[in-house]
Amino acid sequence: MCANVFGVLKSLFGKPFDGGKRMDHGGPQQQQQHPMEQQQQPYHPQHPAMMRLYEVQKEVASLGPQVCTFSGLQNDREYKRLERDLTRLLLEVDQVDTEGKLELQGGRKRAAQEVEGLLHYLEGNATHPSRLAIEELSNEARRLVDERVVAPQRTGGAAEISDELVDALQELVLRLTQVKTEGRVPLRKARYRALTRLCAVQDVIEGRTQQQTLSLPLSGDTHEAVHCINQVMVKVSVARSQLVALLMGLSGRDSCAHLSRILTEMQVELDALDVSGNAAIRNYRKQVVEEINGLLKHLDLEGEGDDTRRYDLAQNNSIREIEAVRAHVSHLREGVLRHCAMGDLGFRPKAELQSLLTHLDQVDTAKNPCIREARRRAVVEVQAIITFLDLREALARRQLGPGEHPSHRAVWMVLGSLSDLQAQVLGFDGKRVDKSYMILEELLTKQLLALDAVDPQGDETTKMARKQAVKFAQNILNYLDMKTDEWEY
Repeated sequence: MCANVFGVLKSLFGKPFDGGKRMDHGGPQQQQQHPMEQQQQPYHPQHPAMMRLYEVQKEVASLGPQVCTFSGLQNDREYKRLERDLTRLLLEVDQVDTEGKLELQGGRKRAAQEVEGLLHYLEGNATHPSRLAIEELSNEARRLVDERVVAPQRTGGAAEISDELVDALQELVLRLTQVKTEGRVPLRKARYRALTRLCAVQDVIEGRTQQQTLSLPLSGDTHEAVHCINQVMVKVSVARSQLVALLMGLSGRDSCAHLSRILTEMQVELDALDVSGNAAIRNYRKQVVEEINGLLKHLDLEGEGDDTRRYDLAQNNSIREIEAVRAHVSHLREGVLRHCAMGDLGFRPKAELQSLLTHLDQVDTAKNPCIREARRRAVVEVQAIITFLDLREALARRQLGPGEHPSHRAVWMVLGSLSDLQAQVLGFDGKRVDKSYMILEELLTKQLLALDAVDPQGDETTKMARKQAVKFAQNILNYLDMKTDEWEY
């Protein structure tokens, strides 16, 4: 829709409005003229009705880009403004006097369709299930941060920073990256804004965790400047909590600009201190300045989502690198499956696959969670082929011993079935609604049930083998899910 709207606007930019004729596509019905219309002369551009429609077109041209990049919800002030302006335009178009003339009536109709198209697009994005999912995840993150970090410090207590909190935030980041946007610019923008703020909170909290492990502030008796630095450190701790509240939308009074001024004043205060000749105090001051700089870098998020290059990653160099690796992986996967189908186990490009993993590890994600997720998925694709080759090799080397425990033999039989199923999963290129997907999922679940039915009878080797086989089967299922979840950047 956005592309269509932009196409309509582009065709009208900088040109006199002609009653919408340029939007015609030359179909048979459009080429036919009404008998009365054939007798009419074209209207002069100065005709009052044409002038009014031209004015409407200019306003549509102005509002179109705003509508197509709006990423908020229906209760946002900007949404209400855009809706109000478009509704006003629709009423003005309806009030244009066409004098009963077909040419003016057609122009008014097309102008109304343009405005209605923008209204539908605006509402469709603001109420889209993915947009609501982004908001729900953002609210979940707000509740978590408010409960563990902001509320305790607001009441004079200490923030509850723990590994559990860090893991919970990381899980929310992962869920946000997996929200489908269908390529819609507003949805991509909304997802990117939510992710940047949540990742910034992660950085601030991780910085707090590292700061807790540092040595205590120096004694005020050491130097006259130490007392001032200690006071600044207390202010930095308060500013950190304010920053987290700002990033998560939990602060109604403060603003990024206000907090930036406070932190800058702290830097000026520290710069004015005379700590010459004392290396320990210089390092202490440097550490506090670095903490302030770490907070300041997160205060530039107000316009972070306005640059489409940040959230529309199709032309991102890191994404291009990842896609190049994935193309190479796809070629290797086809070769592996082709040779395995012929019973040829000689084709083992493990060294090449390992080098691709190294390449992926060196891709610069710029702390962009969507790029990190793209890289993670590429890594999973490479690892899936490596584990497939490893299991095939292990099955080929396996020699049945006379004293082998029956339960251990049963685990190996399941692994053989899993190897065949993994080959099918590696070659699968469909959707979750496909019958072949449901069959694969059912067969893999049956193998998990078969492993669950294996009784180790106290044999430790069998216990370990069964545990590894269960993990292997679950990894195949997860890989199948990943291949079919229709994720996009």
